[in-house]
Amino acid sequence: MRPIAAPLTRKTAFRAALCGATAALAVAAGSAAGAAQGEQGPSPARPARDFSTYQPTAKATRIEANEAPTVDGDLSDPIWQKAAPITEFYQVEPVEGADASEHTDVRFLYDENNLYVYVYAYDKRPELVRGTSMNRDGNFGGDDTVRVYLDPLNTRRNAYQFVMNSLGGRLDQLIQNNSDFIREWNTIWTGKSRVVSDGWTVEMAIPFKDLSFDPAKPDWVLEFTREIRHLNERIRWSTVSAAALTTDISRAGTLTGITGIDQGLGLDIQLYGSARYRFDWKEPQRETKSFRGSGNAFYKLTPDLTGTLTVNPDFSDSPLDLLQVNTTRFNLFQPETRNFFLQDTASFEFGGRDFSATNDYNYPAENGSPFFSRNVGLANGVPVSIVAGTKLSGEYAGLDIGALSVVTNGTGDTKHSQVLSVARVTKPIGESKLGFIFTNGDPSGHTENTLAGVDFQYRNSNFQPGKVLRSDLYYVRSFSDTKHDDDSFGAAIDLPNEPFGLETRFKQIGTDYYPALGFENRTGIRQWDGIAQYRRRDLGWRWVDVATSWYAVTGLNNHLESRENGIWAGVALRSTDQIYFRVFDDYEDVPTTFKIATKVPVAPGQYHWTNGSIYIQTSNGRPIFGRLEVLCCHYYGGNQIKTTLTLDMRPNATFQFSPKYVYTHLEMPGGLLDIHAVSLSFITNFSPDMQLYTEAQYDNVTTKLALSVRYRWEYEPGQEIFAAIGQSALVPGQEFVSRTTQAVVRLGHTFRF
Repeated sequence: MRPIAAPLTRKTAFRAALCGATAALAVAAGSAAGAAQGEQGPSPARPARDFSTYQPTAKATRIEANEAPTVDGDLSDPIWQKAAPITEFYQVEPVEGADASEHTDVRFLYDENNLYVYVYAYDKRPELVRGTSMNRDGNFGGDDTVRVYLDPLNTRRNAYQFVMNSLGGRLDQLIQNNSDFIREWNTIWTGKSRVVSDGWTVEMAIPFKDLSFDPAKPDWVLEFTREIRHLNERIRWSTVSAAALTTDISRAGTLTGITGIDQGLGLDIQLYGSARYRFDWKEPQRETKSFRGSGNAFYKLTPDLTGTLTVNPDFSDSPLDLLQVNTTRFNLFQPETRNFFLQDTASFEFGGRDFSATNDYNYPAENGSPFFSRNVGLANGVPVSIVAGTKLSGEYAGLDIGALSVVTNGTGDTKHSQVLSVARVTKPIGESKLGFIFTNGDPSGHTENTLAGVDFQYRNSNFQPGKVLRSDLYYVRSFSDTKHDDDSFGAAIDLPNEPFGLETRFKQIGTDYYPALGFENRTGIRQWDGIAQYRRRDLGWRWVDVATSWYAVTGLNNHLESRENGIWAGVALRSTDQIYFRVFDDYEDVPTTFKIATKVPVAPGQYHWTNGSIYIQTSNGRPIFGRLEVLCCHYYGGNQIKTTLTLDMRPNATFQFSPKYVYTHLEMPGGLLDIHAVSLSFITNFSPDMQLYTEAQYDNVTTKLALSVRYRWEYEPGQEIFAAIGQSALVPGQEFVSRTTQAVVRLGHTFRF
């Protein structure tokens, strides 16, 4: 299971937050236990650092397996005295390059099986250490956290990240291409934390079985960060740059001396057994009861190349799809939610910035993407079951490899099973990489479809002292027995720096370009878009932004079809509250009638309008964290007001309540429409290893209601009990019309050899 990565978020409406909200305060739960764990000493005098070239080195200390510390958050185990302390950390925010306000002591031990991590996060105000969630893979953005980044293969692009907060909440994720977090990656490791009289402590044990590594490389890329929430301070071991993304490890330090470690046979077998119940309320009503077995096997063919076999994969633990009501004239991109595909998604990343997932423009960046895993198991919008699949991911002979082949059952109108395949291979060239992609198959079974493409992703993390340059080129061509063969190509340049930052992209998609295993919603076009931003951090605020963006789409005859130009300005306060204002001017040439949210028609014609928006975001260091965006006032020759309100309420470490409400009011020449879309999530954390998730969604356009309640208990690492109840219904007005009711109880066990 290989690391991968995410891009710089782009803004179309805009982002930001609230000036002057109440000060953050959190009461850390826990008590000091065990023997005295050391005292904070004075920081030694440090030489002036050139952070554009600063890459520190630390050493991991070898111990025997019978000397391993007990992972309980109590750092008094004598074995830790053998480990060399790392204590030199610098602020990234609020004062870039300044010494950290609080002392931090980090140490690494290892035996043949595990890497052990020790963190003593001293704090002069331990009563203000903030922890709000024990949720596995939760959102710890408002908490005191420590983060360990490991890149055993020395790619300086891809890494594993292990995160813990002061309550023992754990998060593991992958970093891809110094830009993307893959949160859905999960592995088996242990970690404990404690709040003590002079701060808080962390112990981790990370099995080498979790990681891809080369035994001939004893030196690993290492990064460490800590967030001190009551000071709104972020410190880092290396890459001391406020402009650098939190995913950027290109200038990280090095952990030396890791030799003689063991992955065992490199074989993990996950077995699941589930009892299922489903009742379809539609006539004719039908009740189904079944028992289902499923399993995955992961085998490391080499220490850094993993083969995966899945049989009858189980997606019952997937969350509800993202609630979206389409008010545009193009199909919306629906993100993948199934862990089986998300765990290796980075291995199939292609085209760099041209297919960046974090793009808020009207025209989704994913358009033209050669591979979109959500199409596997979905044919013409109808779910189909996956019989079996194989994957290959990792590195071999200097090549990064991702390959997937899946067998699905036939659809309602095509009884034959389908074999769907994708292969992605890249060759690292310094910080850059050259690669190709190949796909074969059509989920619908109606066509024969193949796609092949090549890309080059260039990166120079120090093209000027402390400045990053990225550039991407790609070309893909689709081959279909029902369409003409056609292609797509593009280029991008990105300078993610401060105070001046710039990104610009070009993409062309042919009229008959058809990636059956990818995603496209608008063909026969050329697209130009970009953003230029100026950010200052020395004006008494956290930062001040001024920016402009551009976006244009023409036909292949260069006729203008869509355009948007925007300007915005905003500030982030020292409290981390933000507020942004934006004005943008739009043009659309509509060739044929389309319906907004399938309800209100928009006639063909040329439309031009200007809108403004305000975005407010309060600090996530408070028990109630919120975002409010209001957009006004025009749309396709009519009037609109769109309000989006998102709250995240954490009254204590046990409960988290997150409602989201989107209201859109449209007064169009074709009619009036009020859209209400509501989604709720409620999480109950019984412990860091036991959670109850409740999700509900409703919108008044489709009148669909969806409810999901999921319980998971990982009673031992790799062993779990899972149960879920789901309900779908239509709620047109006061009526409640049940569609399906389903329930599942599943037991899972992982065997490691």
